[in-house]
Formats: sequence, C-alpha cells, structure tokens
Amino acid sequence: MSRRVVLMAWAMVLGLVLLRPGVAEAGRAITQYTGVVNLNEASAEELDRLPGVGRKAAERILTHRQKKPFQRLEELVRVKGFRKKSFEKLKPYLTLTGPTTLQMEKRSTSDTRKKSKR
Repeated sequence: MSRRVVLMAWAMVLGLVLLRPGVAEAGRAITQYTGVVNLNEASAEELDRLPGVGRKAAERILTHRQKKPFQRLEELVRVKGFRKKSFEKLKPYLTLTGPTTLQMEKRSTSDTRKKSKR
C-alpha cells in the first residue's frame, strides 16, 4: 500500500474516534420545561412557550377560549392543530387553575450527562 492510502486510513479512524456520538452531540442544546400554563388565562406569548406550540397555534387557543373557556384540559383537542398525541405531550404543562409558571431552561447535552453521572 502506498503511504498516502495508509495516511488516509489513519485519518478516517482518527475522525471516527474523535467524532463518536458523545463528542459530536456535545454542542447540542436541549430545552427543559418546568411549571404549567393556565389555558384559560395565559397570553399568546405564554402559550407560545409550550413545547411544539407556535404563534399561530397560540392564537387558535385564544380564539377558542374567547368563544368558550376550557372546562377540561382534554378540550384542547377541539382546537385545530391539536390532536390526542400532541395533547398527551402537552398535558404535564397544562392547568385550568392558578397562575402560569412555565419556565424554559436551555442546557447543553454535556451538562445533563455530567449531572446524570453524579
């Protein structure tokens, strides 16, 4: 084999070792949510903070709420764009009573690994 082929092979091996999943994912960030959003009192901005809910979906929730306030959390599936699967993801962050307390915290995946190893 030529010296060039050997060098290329070593470079590939070195690249695979350096870019294994743990190293390649180190720069990624995850968002952690704590608290709840009151469906009957939250503003569009507060609803927009929910995971997977954008500005348009927040506006649709407000429109629905103006017509008829939510009596049960499950009524969210009556709003266009929300089905059972998306509702199940949001349910831990929803309430009909009390204040909106939802907070978002962005963390890098390396921070969460360090905490899990402790």
